[in-house]
Amino acid sequence: MIPSSWKKGVHHHSLHDAAPRTRVIGIDEMGALAVKTYPGAEWLQGAHRATFEPDYGRRGRLWVHGAFEPATGQAALLTSPGRDSLSHLRLLELMMRRFPADRWLLIEDNLSIHTSRQVQLALAAWPEIQVLFLPKYACWLNLIEPWWKQLKSLALKGNRFESLDEISQALYEAVEYWNAHRRPYIWKKRPQEQLPLMGGFSISHECNISNI
Repeated sequence: MIPSSWKKGVHHHSLHDAAPRTRVIGIDEMGALAVKTYPGAEWLQGAHRATFEPDYGRRGRLWVHGAFEPATGQAALLTSPGRDSLSHLRLLELMMRRFPADRWLLIEDNLSIHTSRQVQLALAAWPEIQVLFLPKYACWLNLIEPWWKQLKSLALKGNRFESLDEISQALYEAVEYWNAHRRPYIWKKRPQEQLPLMGGFSISHECNISNI
């Protein structure tokens, strides 16, 4: 006997309805970044070596709030004077525009601005956003962490900034360049292969970025 659900004309949700598209996004903050001179990547020796004048960066500071998708390598960011709940909510709104999807799974730490009452009220109005909080001392599980080093290399190294606008512009231009040349993040080794290298019990907070 043919099941009634298999008969001609019966609608099959599992076959004809597309599954909700979920994107996994790493969320984090970097800073505070000072408006100052950032040395280059290399130290040169010899008579014609570059000189570096000490710069204590008393021209202002800003925070960078970022979103990073390991599956595609796409990134988005915004800058703000502080690390606060309002800036975090602005980042979530930006994320939903830049990473269109039916649902989002956010990976982030337990920083107070991620768990504040203001943020919790906003998330209640966005049921399509699910947050996965990382355990303490496990920042390496958030793949935006190693990407910060790439951003700083593109935007800051070897540059001198005189104002907050200058350093903000450099950061936005860097992320635009990155997105134009992005590629997925791929772990170099599986977790079970990393444990022997780390002694089987200790995990370094330094993340490998060679495959970004």
